[in-house]
Amino acid sequence: MAHIGMAIWTHRWLALAASVAIGVGGWQAARVLVGTAVVVDQVKRGALIETVVASGHVETPFRVEIGSQMTGTVENVPVQEGQRVTKGQPLVSLASSELRAAVIQAQGAAAQAEAHIRQLEELTLPMARASLKETQATLLNAQQVFGRASDLARSGFATRVALDEAQKNLDVARTQVRTAELQIYTASAGGSDYVTGQAQLNQARANVETAMSRLDYATILAPRDGTLITRNVEAGTVVQPGRVLLVLAPAGVSQLVLQIDERNLGKLALDQQAVASADAYPDQLMAAVVSYINPGIDISRASVQVKLTVTDPPAYLRQDMTVSVDIEVARRDSALILPGRSVHDALSGQAWVTCIRNRRAYKQPVRLGLQGNAQVEILEGLAEGDVVVPANSGVLTGQRVRTVLP
Repeated sequence: MAHIGMAIWTHRWLALAASVAIGVGGWQAARVLVGTAVVVDQVKRGALIETVVASGHVETPFRVEIGSQMTGTVENVPVQEGQRVTKGQPLVSLASSELRAAVIQAQGAAAQAEAHIRQLEELTLPMARASLKETQATLLNAQQVFGRASDLARSGFATRVALDEAQKNLDVARTQVRTAELQIYTASAGGSDYVTGQAQLNQARANVETAMSRLDYATILAPRDGTLITRNVEAGTVVQPGRVLLVLAPAGVSQLVLQIDERNLGKLALDQQAVASADAYPDQLMAAVVSYINPGIDISRASVQVKLTVTDPPAYLRQDMTVSVDIEVARRDSALILPGRSVHDALSGQAWVTCIRNRRAYKQPVRLGLQGNAQVEILEGLAEGDVVVPANSGVLTGQRVRTVLP
C-alpha cells in the first residue's frame, strides 16, 4: 500500500499538467468555435470637420530695414534686440558737432539775406522815393526856366548861351528823375535788386533746411511702432548709407507662414478659418484666416506656401515662433462617420474595412468623403449602425469573430 501511495504522490505533477492541458485545449476549442472577442467601431451619423494640419512660424506681413542716410560715427544705441519701440523713438545717435556748426553757419547766412531785404524795404526804397520827389521838383523848375529862356530868345531879349544853359539844366533834371524812378523800381518787389536779394534769402533758407535735415539724420528714429528683431550696430561703428543697422517688425497684424503638402492644395481656399497655437503655449489657441496661397510649388519640398492672418495676436506671440495650425477645409453637419483607425488604405483611393457577417470577418470596400483628424466620412459601402473591426486588431479575413461594442 505504501508503494502505491508513493507512486501516486510521485505522478501528481503529471496529473496536474494533464488537467491544465485539457483545460487550455478546451478553452482554445471554445475560442475557435465561438470566435475571438474584438472591440468594434460602429458607423454613426454626426458632424464632421476636415482639417489640414501643418506647422510653420510667425511673421509680420513685412519688415522694416533701418539704416543711416549719411556717413558718420555712432555715439549711442539706446535700444536692444527684442525691445518694443514706438514711432519717433531714438534708435541710433551719430556724432553731430560738425552738423550743428553747419546749421549755425547756414542760419547766419540766412540772417544776412533777411537783413539785405529789410534794407531794401526800410532804407533804399524810402530814400529812392524821396529822391524822386526832389528830382521831380527840380525838373519842374528847370522846365519853367527853359520856357522863359525860350520866350526871351524868340523876342531877342535873351542870348543863345542862356537858352543853352537852360536846356542843359532841363536835361540833367530829366536824367535825375529817371534815375530816381529806376532806383524805386529795382528796390521794389519785382525789381532786380529785390529779386536778387529774395533769391539769396531763399537759397540761404534752403541751406538752413538742408543743414537741419542732415542734423536730423544724425538721430535715427523708429519709423513706426514695432519690435526690433535685429541689431547690427554698436557705439563707435562708422556707418554708411545702404547698410542695414536694425530690422523692425511692425506692430499690428501678424501672419503665420506654413509649408503645406501639395496634395492638400485642392482643399485650400482663401478666407478659410483656422485655429493655431504656439508650440511654447500649446494650450492657448488663436483664430486665424487663410489670406494667401502661393501660386507656385516648392519642388524641392513638394509643398505650397500658405499665409494666415492673425487679426488679434495674443501678447505672447513673438516673431519666428513655431506654431501648429489646423485649417478647416470642409464641414458636414450630418454625415456617416467612422473612426479612421478602422479604415485600411485610406489614402490609396481603394479604401476598405473589415466587417462581420455570420460571425466571420470579411473585406468590405468603401468610398470615403471628408477625412477629419480621427474620423472619416463614409459615402458608400456601409450604413448607419454597421460595425467594423479596427485595422490594428490583428483580425484576418475569414476569421471567426465575437463582437464587443465599446
